[in-house]
This record gives sequence, C-alpha cells and structure tokens, in this order.
Amino acid sequence: MQNILKWKLQMLARWYLKRYKPTIIAVTGNAGKTSTKEAIGAVVGSQKRVRISEGNLNNELGVPLTILGDWGNEYYEKGPSRGFWLKVLFTAWRRFVFAQTYPEVLLLEYGADHPGDIQRLARRYRPDIGVVTTVGDVPVHIEFFKDAEAVAAEKSELIKALAATGAAILNHDDDRVLDMKQASIAPVTTYGFNPEASVRISDFEYRNSEDGVPLGVTFKLHVGGSFAPIHINGSLGRSQGYAAAAAAAVGLKFGLNLVQISQALTHYVGPKGRLKILPGLKQSAIIDDTYNASPASMRLALETLRDLPGIRKVAVLGDMLELGDHTIQAHRAIGILAAEFIDLLVCVGSRAAFIAEAARSQMDAAKILIFETSEEAAEKIPALIQQYDVVLVKSSQGIRTEKIVAAILADPAQAKQLLVRQSARWLKK
Repeated sequence: MQNILKWKLQMLARWYLKRYKPTIIAVTGNAGKTSTKEAIGAVVGSQKRVRISEGNLNNELGVPLTILGDWGNEYYEKGPSRGFWLKVLFTAWRRFVFAQTYPEVLLLEYGADHPGDIQRLARRYRPDIGVVTTVGDVPVHIEFFKDAEAVAAEKSELIKALAATGAAILNHDDDRVLDMKQASIAPVTTYGFNPEASVRISDFEYRNSEDGVPLGVTFKLHVGGSFAPIHINGSLGRSQGYAAAAAAAVGLKFGLNLVQISQALTHYVGPKGRLKILPGLKQSAIIDDTYNASPASMRLALETLRDLPGIRKVAVLGDMLELGDHTIQAHRAIGILAAEFIDLLVCVGSRAAFIAEAARSQMDAAKILIFETSEEAAEKIPALIQQYDVVLVKSSQGIRTEKIVAAILADPAQAKQLLVRQSARWLKK
C-alpha cells in the first residue's frame, strides 16, 4: 500500500515540477536545517512566492507532499491516515487539471535515515540550489551509517546532483561539508565565521536586557568589501549566524544585495523549539531547544548557555537518539562539557544517565538529578527553579522534553502558541 502511495505522490509531484517549473532550493545537514530554511524563506520570500517544507517532511513521502501543496499543518495535526492521503491525491489531481497560482520557489529539506535516501530524492526532484549546514563528528541518524564520513558522503549526493548552472552553498566551518566542493560542478559559495568564507560572520554577540535577560543576537555579514548588520530577536546561538549567512548566500544568487538581505532578515522568526527564549517561572529565562538533538546541536546549545550572563545556569538534558554505537561516548562527552559551568544538571532518560555519570567526575553529585521520563521531571523541576535562572531544555524529540518547558513557563496557557509538538495528535502520545 505504501509503495503504491509513494509512486502516485512521486508521479504527481514530477508532473507539477514539469508544469510549473519552480526553482528548487534543497537543504540538508545534521543540525540547523529548520532555522536555515526559515531564514532563506525570509530572504527569498521578500522577492518571490515561496513554499517552505514544514517539520521533518524530508523523505520519499514528505518531499512530494510539499511539492503538491501546503499540507504540513494537517499532516501533523491529524496524522497521515488513509483519508488524509486520499484527500491529498484527489486535491493534487484537481489542482493539476485546473491551473493554479503555484510558488515560484520550493524550499525543501532532503533527509537521510538510510544510505541512498538523498541520492533518490535528488534524482527525482533535482535541486537548482543545494545548501548543506553541518555534519559534525557524531551526527544524528548515524545508526545506519558506518561513521561520520559515510554520513557526509550521503549528504554530498545533494551537491553531486546540481547542474553546472546551479549553486552549491556550503558551511565553510565544517571540514566535511567544505570538502563537498570537490563533488560540485556548480559554482560554490561558502559561509561561516572563517575569514575565508564567501559570506562571513563577524562580531557575533548576545543581546541582553538591562537586568541580564537574553533578548537575541547581533552580528555582521560580510561579502567582499561590504557588510551589513543583522539583528535577530527571540532566538539564540551561533546557529542563527549560520542560518542568516546561508540565507544571504542564497539571496545573492537571486540578485539581492546585502542591504536588501539585512532588511529581509528582520522578518525572520526563529522556529519553535530551536534555542528560543521564553519567559519562565520566577522571572527565569528558558532556552527552549526541545525540537530535536544531535551531539553537534547539543554541544552548540550548551556553548550558548555557557556564554550567556546569568546568576545560575540550569541544563535539562534528555537522551540523544539514533546514535548507534556512538551512544555512550556521545552522551559522556556532553556530560564533561556541561560539568564545566552548569550549576544544576537534570538528566532525563536512560541514555542521559551517561551524561550524569561523566559530569559526576567533575561536579558535585548533589547538583545532578536523573529522571526516567519527561513527565516525572516536569513534576519536580518547577520547585527547583530559582529567581533569574537561565534554563536550557534539550533532547531528541522522542523524549518529549517540551513537556518540561510547559511546566516551567511563566504562563502555561501559552504553551500551544510557543512550544513544539502541540498538535492534538502529539498531545495524545
């Protein structure tokens, strides 16, 4: 049944691409994809009609679903039922027969859970512009790959699929990503903090209120001898710099200049659950990074917390899933980093116990707590929060640590508007 569904979706999606001929921007990587998509959408959307893939609709069902329409909300709200797919197929066929106003640009995400995934997607839906964010030393979804090099090789299939008239946008600061330029026949633009990057980030700083509450980030983007200041509110992390720089690299391909790009980025709103700043109990500040986790994004989140001002820093860290043989060492490495500066460490899940174990060798065991589930942690953590704490909450999505964020929000009634996984389908899980 699923194979028949895939075939029908793929057939319709290819028909749509032949008829409407949109520019396809494809994003892949093991961290920062959603922020990068949203930033690119803000920049390109200032000039073109853009459709952005929602959530993790990045596989053989999700990519054609995005090509066929804005189905993301319904998919996540009601679930991929038989009735849903029948509705998609019927509506897509009707819209194909009767011409519609179609996006000029499709901003898609290409994911890889298994070897060959990106190659298949890139061959079926050949991108015009390929953007690679990061791979990292121990990337997510590595359990079906031998090592990080194998993951990088899979991600590089996106770049190999580009035509000579296309564009490859690569993260200069990740050596495995930068090496992908060897696989590209398309012109390559790099971005990052490295002085040699085509689009360079400098003067990165956190913006705080007078009483020390984090507000966002500010930095400059440089292209050649020109630069423009960028201000992003409500989100934290160097990932915001990377997202903006990647978006600028894409914007340049569409003929925008740095002033136009800077102006367009004022409309960028960081996605939910990705280093979002939320008001917490007792005037605390929550850094909500609960959408998902890999070793690279976990390290980035902790480094963000480390660099922020704060009387007391609390880290609530849950399991990182799908790491295969790297599970123990990856969690222990995070524990060692957290122990360097965390005042209270809360670990959630069986794998996060390795975070606690490693941290115990460097910090007071009384400052480390372990819970089996997010539900259990959500009952206890509110009493642990102190005035003006800065609290980072992060895990893989299967651990559901957004439930902990909901428990420590200053106004729990805002959970549905502020947090990830608040659809009726997710809340029932």
